[in-house]
Amino acid sequence: MFNIGPYTLGPGHKPFIVAEMSGNHNQSLERGLAIVEAAARAGAHAIKLQTYTADTITLDAQNEHFQINDPKSLWAGKNLYQLYQEAYTPWEWHQPLFERAKELGLVAFSSPFDETAVDFLEGLGVPAYKIASFENTHHPLLRKVAATGKPVIMSTGVATLADIYESVQVLRAAGCTQLVLLKTTSTYPATPENTNLRTIPVLAEAMGVPVGLSDHTMGIGAAVAAIALGACLIEKHFTLRRADGGVDSAFSLEPEELAALVTESERAFLALGGVQMGVQAAEEKSVKYKRSVFVAQAIRAGEVFTPENLRVVRPGTGLPPKYYDQLLGRKSARDLAPGTPLSWEHLLG
Repeated sequence: MFNIGPYTLGPGHKPFIVAEMSGNHNQSLERGLAIVEAAARAGAHAIKLQTYTADTITLDAQNEHFQINDPKSLWAGKNLYQLYQEAYTPWEWHQPLFERAKELGLVAFSSPFDETAVDFLEGLGVPAYKIASFENTHHPLLRKVAATGKPVIMSTGVATLADIYESVQVLRAAGCTQLVLLKTTSTYPATPENTNLRTIPVLAEAMGVPVGLSDHTMGIGAAVAAIALGACLIEKHFTLRRADGGVDSAFSLEPEELAALVTESERAFLALGGVQMGVQAAEEKSVKYKRSVFVAQAIRAGEVFTPENLRVVRPGTGLPPKYYDQLLGRKSARDLAPGTPLSWEHLLG
C-alpha cells in the first residue's frame, strides 16, 4: 500500500478512479480544461495526461511500417506520425491543466513516452507516473521513471507474463518501491470477451503488487466487476461527449457515466465486506418480520391445536415455523385469543 496524493492504493482501500484525457481535448486547451472540470464534478480522484510529441514517439516516415492498415482500427488509413500529431497534448498545456486539477482537488499526473518527457514532468512536480502498455518493455524509460522514486502505475497490455516480470525487476532494480500493475487489453475498444478480469488476482499474487484495471471496454460493467476481483485502481478514457469526436472518443466515458463509475465502484468495494454467515447486527431489527406460529382462532383451555386455529404468519414473535407440525394435536394449557404468539408455556403437559 502507498499514497498518491491524499489517496491510499492497495487492498482494503476504496478504488482509485483515474480519468484519462488522452487526445480527447481535440487540440483545444479550453476543451482540455473543461474535461478536467467535468472529471472533478463526476467525482474522479485523478486526471491523467499523456506526454509525448509525434517526434518523440515515432518517425515521420511514410513506408508500410508506419501505416495503420487494419480496416477495423479506429485510426485506419493514418500513419503513426499523423495520429500522434492529432492526439498529443501540447507540453505547454500541462501546467495550466495540472493547476486547474489541483484547484479542484484532483490528483494530476501523466504517462511519459520517453526520457525527455520524464524530465519535463519532474519540473512540474507530478506525484506519480503511468507507464502505458506500449512502453512497458521500454527498459530505458522504466529506469528513468523508477529513478524519480515516485509511485509507478504500469499497464500490462501486449505483454507476456515473462515480459511483465522482467519489467517489474527493471523497475525495482532502478529504485521503484511503489508499484501498481493494471490488467489491460490493448484493443480500442476492447470487448468484454477479451478483458479476462480473472487475471487480476493471479497477477497480484504472481508479482506481489496491487493490481487494477485499465479498461477500454464500453460502459462501466467490466470496471465494477474488477473491483470484486481485487482491483484497487480503475482507469478509463474520458471525454465530454463521444459525439464530439476525437482519437479516443469512441471508447471514452461521458461525465454521467464517469459519475456512475465512481459511485458504483465504491459500492462494489463496500459490498465485498467480509465473510458473514449469521444474522448481522444490521439485520436484528428485521428478525421480527420473519414468520412464526400464531393463534388464528379463539382456543379454550384443553382444546387441541389444529391447522384451523394455528397459522404460520408474520411477525416472528411466536414459536419458529419449524415446530408447527409438532404443535398440531397438542392441547392448550389456557384460553388463547386470536393474534396471540404461541409459546411453549401455552402447551398442556
